[in-house]
Amino acid sequence: MAGSGVWAFAQPFSIQVIGLHALTGFIFIAVIGLHIANNFVPLKKYLKNRVVWLVAALTGGLGALFYFQPSPVKAVLGLSGNLGPALDRFEMTEEGMKYDFTPSPSYKLSLDIRTGSTYSLKNPPRLAVWLENQSFYHIKTLYASESEDIKEMLPYWAFKVKGWEEAKKEAEETGVDLNESVDAVSGATENGSFDPADYIVPGETNSSMPYRVMIEINQPADPTEKMEDQPSLIYQVEVDNYDPRTFQLLELVGYPVKEKNEEGEEEWAIYYVDERFGSAMSLVDSALLRIDRSQQ
Repeated sequence: MAGSGVWAFAQPFSIQVIGLHALTGFIFIAVIGLHIANNFVPLKKYLKNRVVWLVAALTGGLGALFYFQPSPVKAVLGLSGNLGPALDRFEMTEEGMKYDFTPSPSYKLSLDIRTGSTYSLKNPPRLAVWLENQSFYHIKTLYASESEDIKEMLPYWAFKVKGWEEAKKEAEETGVDLNESVDAVSGATENGSFDPADYIVPGETNSSMPYRVMIEINQPADPTEKMEDQPSLIYQVEVDNYDPRTFQLLELVGYPVKEKNEEGEEEWAIYYVDERFGSAMSLVDSALLRIDRSQQ
């Protein structure tokens, strides 16, 4: 058990190693249980010893320490090569930002954003990555910067998320399926599902629906000669599992502008980038999407 524990700590996550460690743990528990059952009467005498209770309290305290994981414990555990079976990972360096999303062993999505000349790791831009269906509805946020001003800095993403949350809340209150709730307002669409699985890992390739991978990025306090503060920029690419491609580049599609529709409701539209923009155009050098698909 000790050997499998050290192996699991030092190596990247492996379900085989974790399974072996769990199996040895269960065997160890079974052996201890049999030992206690066969020696219950003599072992009861040890309960009068304070050392036993001290060891029990120490064990409980260590268990709680590793369960709640305060900062010093997290720092130690961070040395492990086993980062667990998390669905996604995000890493930011001077060279760029890397995001990995693995919702299934047969489907791995990697987004590699190479930074441009105006990108600064000391003052990184706000960033959000999400998925949209063909009806332009938000279906899943993959990553969003952890900052208090995230909604103000990334208004287009915030607007999309707000619409999703309102539709979800209305569906829960009325007991109506989320897709039916949205269809009642916008009209039924062929590619209007709100279930990410329908796009990312569909049961059948022929029933797969296209979706968009979206990026919104914004550098705080970056004025130009013609703008007090440059707005965020939007990048996107369309993914179609029915016509799969391993590598795709995200393209700059514009910047968001708040408007009002015919009903007087607030909405955000995307406009083409013009000559007023400067440093914001150099935050991203390239954004490459890679999707590895394998048959199970």
